[in-house]
Amino acid sequence: MENFGRVAKIFVDPKANEAYISDGYLNKRVVVLDADTGKFKRYWGAYGNNPTTRTSAVTIPTRPPAQQFRNPVHCAELSNDGFLYVCDRVNDRIQVFQPDGKFVKDNSSRKRSLADGSVWDIAFSKDPQQKYIYLADGRNQKVYIIQRDTLRS
Repeated sequence: MENFGRVAKIFVDPKANEAYISDGYLNKRVVVLDADTGKFKRYWGAYGNNPTTRTSAVTIPTRPPAQQFRNPVHCAELSNDGFLYVCDRVNDRIQVFQPDGKFVKDNSSRKRSLADGSVWDIAFSKDPQQKYIYLADGRNQKVYIIQRDTLRS
């Protein structure tokens, strides 16, 4: 609750005065801070679970999805309608949460990418509904356009 482990990205929500931290290289979690004081408000792991630093060293695409984030949790971006999209890079998935950490949905992308993973970063389309997500896949060196409502191409 007091230290970060190599933060990958920070998103500040000026409306709620909160900062969302993708604390993913060592701690494998999302942390929410008070943007003025820096005080920890809440944190969670994959599927809204309590985070742990113990995870499988290898992604096996034929196994059920990992119940924890892997190294690294690479982004945490808040959409205009108030959902938090988290890049679970090495697990090749985007997970969506309510701002309080309640899990909403997820979807995998290029599950057989292995190694560095395929979900490196995201950006929302500029329309008010943010209909699309631009997904940066560093492992395969591509950008995919996916529909935000379904998380599919």
